[in-house]
Amino acid sequence: MTVCSVVRVVPSRTIRRRLVVSKRLTSFMSERAYRTTALRRNVSENGRAMMQEPREEDEADVVIVGGGPAGLAAAIRLKQQEQEHGKEIRVVLLEKASDMGNHTLSGAVLEPRALNELLPDWLEDPPSPMTPVKSDKMRFLTEKYSIPLPAPPQMHNSGNYIVSLSEVVKWLAGKAEELGVEVYPGFSVNELLYDQSGAVAGIATNDMGISRAGAPKDNFQRGMEFRAKVTLLAEGCHGSLTKGVIKKYDLRRGKDAQTYGIGLKEVWEVPEENWHEGEVVHTMGWPLSSNVYGGGFMYHFGERLVSVGLVVGLDYANPWISPFREFQRMKHHPVYSSVLKNGKCISYGARALNEGGLQSVPQLIFPGGALIGCSAGFMNVPKIKGTHTAMKSGMLAAESAYTAITSDTTNDSAIALYDYEDKFKKSWVYDELNEIRNVRPSFHNPLGVYGGILYSGLDTLILKGRVPWTFHHKASDASATQPADKFKPIEYPKPDGKLSFDLLTSVARTGTMHDEDEPVHLQVKDLDAHTNASYPKYKGIENRFCPAGVYEYILDDTKEEGVRFQINSQNCIHCKTCDIKVPTQDINWVCPEGGDGPKYMLT
Repeated sequence: MTVCSVVRVVPSRTIRRRLVVSKRLTSFMSERAYRTTALRRNVSENGRAMMQEPREEDEADVVIVGGGPAGLAAAIRLKQQEQEHGKEIRVVLLEKASDMGNHTLSGAVLEPRALNELLPDWLEDPPSPMTPVKSDKMRFLTEKYSIPLPAPPQMHNSGNYIVSLSEVVKWLAGKAEELGVEVYPGFSVNELLYDQSGAVAGIATNDMGISRAGAPKDNFQRGMEFRAKVTLLAEGCHGSLTKGVIKKYDLRRGKDAQTYGIGLKEVWEVPEENWHEGEVVHTMGWPLSSNVYGGGFMYHFGERLVSVGLVVGLDYANPWISPFREFQRMKHHPVYSSVLKNGKCISYGARALNEGGLQSVPQLIFPGGALIGCSAGFMNVPKIKGTHTAMKSGMLAAESAYTAITSDTTNDSAIALYDYEDKFKKSWVYDELNEIRNVRPSFHNPLGVYGGILYSGLDTLILKGRVPWTFHHKASDASATQPADKFKPIEYPKPDGKLSFDLLTSVARTGTMHDEDEPVHLQVKDLDAHTNASYPKYKGIENRFCPAGVYEYILDDTKEEGVRFQINSQNCIHCKTCDIKVPTQDINWVCPEGGDGPKYMLT
């Protein structure tokens, strides 16, 4: 037996655990995601032997991949079930960020419905900062003016709270640990383990200390296997493992394609006279054109803090659009500049989010596990909220998993959480999503945003989803992109360094870090083939949709198209937009080495 100490230091506490593992060969099959971007070239025989050594193993009843609101809610609910019913279970939660909350980004206005159910006394010891919503405003913007709009019922925020979701995650992690959940940040997972029947039987963490060429370095450490009765995937939007199980088990059969948005956000510290405690502002219109879905937001919270951001639907057609530059331009509108002037930007981040709604939610279960939270896609688009629905999905899956694990049975077959699907369809999450199922797809119409506003206003105010029809998302966001020669290039204004900023200045505010000598986690089979397929038609869309400067086309006379495609993976902030939006669909985002990526603050 081998005994390992796992230590995590956070500002308020040090947590030390003893992890007992056994060194023995696994009896399970595994499927490893392929890596092809400059990997394992000229690896020595000794290096190959090191990388093929048996991994240490451990066992748990439930392994949860992802330490966001859904994963932590599931973990807490599992331990609550243990307290209620008396049968102990081991729950292990693995999070790729170096510390809990570092990869979490949202607006965020929190609807506390799920939290009230999970932790009824949570307001006695709430996360901080947390500010009750005091006022709501909704505006339609032109370049210089703003027009008041009636807010649909879903956007009334009475009883909700403006929070930093990254701080909420840290707080939830503490609650989970108090109940006995083993929470391990800094461990990324790209591999599922399978039993002989093809069911998921656990996970393997990534190997650490591999060079960019794919060879083990001096600090090489083999990954570890966790075998589990139930594996819950809570990776967030467009997770790498989630992509694999959806494909392997055909979980999207009979479902719509998922559609996404990219959310870009900054946190500002503003002067007292510009700050309005608890104010929530949402905008539509400028700077986005009438055929691009999206909108801006501004939330006043904490002590003179303001969250400001823009969400852009990734089903836009024009490849010259840069969501990052649209966001920088938006802040110059008087609605935003009047608040941000003389303020200080202290944080930046970006993340893809699910927008497909109920018709795009895949089958939730697979042999040996389930999808929870944004891995499945439970966002309520008119509310612009998904935390409460994600948490509730985790709670429902946890209840089903506990019942299945502790039931008296001699059946050795893989656990199938059929009860989770049933619970979801009977839950308020399903009711919410069913009521607004036509809102987002209603924007796929000849009138664009204007037609969508008209229909969604009618639906949310009067029809409330009580109609015999369901609109559908008929194509992926990648396939919605049209050739660049159908549009005029967009001339964006230069950043002024006061309200708007250049890309690299913004990326520096994310705190993102990747070891430059590690495998590129943005996998492309052939960079030249990608260039030949993408550049002539889309003229460098990759360096416009990316909010972190990861992708570049560099002039190179030796190349067929006169340019060379370069991936600056060290800049990546894990938004997943490239994997979703690239028209050629040949960029595969996988988890880098554990602990790498952004270190978000107050996001």
